[in-house]
Amino acid sequence: MLKIVLLVLIAISIPISAFAEPMIELSSSQTEVKSLDSVLVVGKITGVSVFKPVTLTVIAPDGEVVYAPKVSFDNDGVFKRLIQPTLPSFKEGMYTIVASHEDTEKIAQIQFTVIGSTLSPKGSPIKLPETEIIEKPSAITLSTETTFGDNKIVVTGSTSSSSTDITFTVTSPNGNLISIAQVTPGTNGEFSTEIITGGPMWKEDGFYTITANQGLSSEHKQSVKVEINNGVVVPEFGSLAVMILVVAIISIIAISSKSRLSISPRL
Repeated sequence: MLKIVLLVLIAISIPISAFAEPMIELSSSQTEVKSLDSVLVVGKITGVSVFKPVTLTVIAPDGEVVYAPKVSFDNDGVFKRLIQPTLPSFKEGMYTIVASHEDTEKIAQIQFTVIGSTLSPKGSPIKLPETEIIEKPSAITLSTETTFGDNKIVVTGSTSSSSTDITFTVTSPNGNLISIAQVTPGTNGEFSTEIITGGPMWKEDGFYTITANQGLSSEHKQSVKVEINNGVVVPEFGSLAVMILVVAIISIIAISSKSRLSISPRL
């Protein structure tokens, strides 16, 4: 009898969410803000471990990941976060906020637009002095290892800073965000991650962009492109290489046939 009671208590103590299909939602009442405004984000997640937080990734209009905070949620799965402006302010354009959790591949995302510019006391835009843009070499190196026809992309690289996690985003040829992940670099700055292709998110053929972003500095950002066809990897110059191979095989067959004719005895 005691064993039955213990089993019942254990069954009751297991969260119902452990058996539910993971679900994640994200919303905000603010769709347009000014450059110095904050954005309140509200979400709900179910079917995942309550001991692991939700990651909110904030992506600027130029694709830079500016924030990636970890947010805990209550017993009902509800979480909230006030997104503060970046320094010195939000850039004009459309920002994307992505909610993700390591227990599920599902993500939720919303967008808000930063409008207007800094105004003078009379209400007219302030004309900022033009500055010279000096391009600096990226502090992150990035490369991919792929096999023709495989559904696996191994991304490796190194960074000059090992104190901050690196956020990986994958965008499709038409610009849709299809995957996001975080990796902690080693003490020597080296890092690696594995991306699996295939499925409905990878149905578009063309070049997919893999971007590594670390912190707020644009110096710590690098991207590579990988061609995907029918959900699998196509190596660089893959189509051209196949054509060259076909031409080479035809040439070998032609030379071989000609050699056989030249050595045939005359009757």
